[in-house]
Amino acid sequence: MFEYTLEAKSGDARAGYLRTPHGNVETPIFMPVGTQGTVKTLSPAELKEDIGAQIILGNTYHLYLRPGHQLIEKAGGLHKFMGWNLPILTDSGGFQV
Repeated sequence: MFEYTLEAKSGDARAGYLRTPHGNVETPIFMPVGTQGTVKTLSPAELKEDIGAQIILGNTYHLYLRPGHQLIEKAGGLHKFMGWNLPILTDSGGFQV
């Protein structure tokens, strides 16, 4: 589903690109957190245009609890539910469980 290309390194630091079906992400990268499908106080347009966000981080467990998988499915998937057409990274939420 994705490919990583290493572009440069210096000591232990790395720089590169993640290529995904929803777009490329230049690393290292800041990922705004949208735990339950939204980044508090910022719209998707503000995230892209004002902050330059290339990816959002979500939490699978929190999304399962609220809004719930049925609502996300009804919206047509997580990207459509969030109004975000760029990459999304989700963690499992295992720590919260």
